Amino acid sequence: MSIMVAPDNVVLKITEIKADDATKKHLQTLGLIINSNVIVLSKNGGNVIVKVKSGRLALNKSIASSISVVEVLPNHFNNEEKVMN
Repeated sequence: MSIMVAPDNVVLKITEIKADDATKKHLQTLGLIINSNVIVLSKNGGNVIVKVKSGRLALNKSIASSISVVEVLPNHFNNEEKVMN
């Protein structure tokens, strides 16, 4: 599903980014990479605010529509948290 229609306040894993190479590289520098976890904090008029690691990013409609995500199972996320700490 697109991150634009993903539920708020749920841990999501990025599965695909459909964008040109320059945009993908820019998103990678911001922490948006395949298999990374994000949380949608809010949506407004197609714009999406996401939590990535300890920061927040605002994504415009065109960027947000290019990011595909899946919901992360609670146990899977907890295991990753243990590894990250």
